[in-house]
Amino acid sequence: MGERLKNKVVFVTGAGSVGPGWGNGKAAAAQFAREGAKVFASDINPEAVEETASIIRSEGGIVETTVCDAADALSVEHAVKACMAAFGRIDVLHNNVGIIDPGGPEDLTEEQWDRLMAINVKSMYLTCRHILPIMTAQGGGSIINISSIASTHSLGYSCISYSASKGAVNAFTRDIALNYGPKNIRCNTILPGLMNTPLIHMGNVTDVYGSTEEMVRQRDALIPLGKMGDGFDVAHAAVFLASDESKHITGIELVIDGGVTLKVR
Repeated sequence: MGERLKNKVVFVTGAGSVGPGWGNGKAAAAQFAREGAKVFASDINPEAVEETASIIRSEGGIVETTVCDAADALSVEHAVKACMAAFGRIDVLHNNVGIIDPGGPEDLTEEQWDRLMAINVKSMYLTCRHILPIMTAQGGGSIINISSIASTHSLGYSCISYSASKGAVNAFTRDIALNYGPKNIRCNTILPGLMNTPLIHMGNVTDVYGSTEEMVRQRDALIPLGKMGDGFDVAHAAVFLASDESKHITGIELVIDGGVTLKVR
């Protein structure tokens, strides 16, 4: 067990995984705990978040869980209150919730657009709305928002709602970093690239490539380092941004992509 986050309380959204393996949120929750944090893990899927919690507990970590729809105001309010009841403070907010719907404006329904924006962007507004006053009263904190290289580059196919939502996350992060810096609250964004996590093996992504195998082959071939990254590549970066090692870093967009954006002009 490390001590980089000793005595810190970390609130994680999307701490479960949508399928077998390690999604970004699940990996981050586990890695926060491995570095000594007390983790409050939330997810809309009760089985998924309990799986994450069981791993943390089996390794001797401290974790509490709740079922939370991060796009629902009342659900987020209750989750934050539950975290405060359990731990009495929140030092780090890790906003991980996100979905993807491939397609352009003519392909997506209005309902699809609204749902994705609520999950990918509104969820971060809601958590910050309730947690920023707590961090302000405590004298500081760190917020980590998960974005994507899709906010600045093409993924090779149209995913306009996802790209637009992640661009919004970047702007959202910069605004908080600027306006809450005087309150000793840092806010940074992580931009994962083509990552091999359970999310991309869901049908709406693999359909673009025809099969899971072809998707992995094509994506790996694009990466200068030879293969896609995984949830722990994102988690290790999140630990750094959560820790005091990054105490003078705020408002950045940390790209974790194996170099793929170096090839795009």
